[in-house]
Amino acid sequence: MRTFRIAPSILSADFSCLGQEVRDVIAAGADIIHFDVMDNHYVPNLTIGPMVCEAIRPHSAAPIDVHLMVKPVDSLAAAFAKAGADIITFHPEASEHVDRTLGLIKDAGCKAGLVFNPATSLSYLDHVMDKIDMVLIMSVNPGFGGQKFIPHALDKVREARRRIDEYTAKHGGEIWLEVDGGIKADNIRAVAEAGADTFVAGSAIYGQDNYKTVIDAMRAELAQLS
Repeated sequence: MRTFRIAPSILSADFSCLGQEVRDVIAAGADIIHFDVMDNHYVPNLTIGPMVCEAIRPHSAAPIDVHLMVKPVDSLAAAFAKAGADIITFHPEASEHVDRTLGLIKDAGCKAGLVFNPATSLSYLDHVMDKIDMVLIMSVNPGFGGQKFIPHALDKVREARRRIDEYTAKHGGEIWLEVDGGIKADNIRAVAEAGADTFVAGSAIYGQDNYKTVIDAMRAELAQLS
């Protein structure tokens, strides 16, 4: 039986009181804090850096999952590891040497993963499954919060699940399958049915007055798969 994890994205939080926002969403039942890093180069937006990660680290009893939408990757991956990240994922096309970048992240004591845009092939996984702890499927094009879920992302989730299960059946270990973009209570069950176990939700949670009500509604949908 899969363990399901809900990962609110602080990209949609109130930045004027970010520490409180992190504490509140964890109290509401969040499993992971998702931390979106954009550089206005790899994606057309600019968000937050390692200092903010370091600042919220004392406020988070949950793992911090840093999604790097940056190019180049390696120096910022090292900085976020030092700042207290637990998981660091990046886009393979943003790294000159994907295997090396994964190794740098793991050597720094963090879990490592790859992120796949809607148009990015999963073939990168063929060469580095032994270094991966997480596969993140984007169900929107990265760069901005509040976008609508792209339905054909479900096909990529199914294929990623097939690859993960095939690899872990042969070699053991655990690889999480995360989906990010347009996740809401009304589609989270379909995403889980496709094979995901970890769900990033930004505006769907932080855009509501009661975070617990939203997270509980998501868990109620997921419970129907148990």
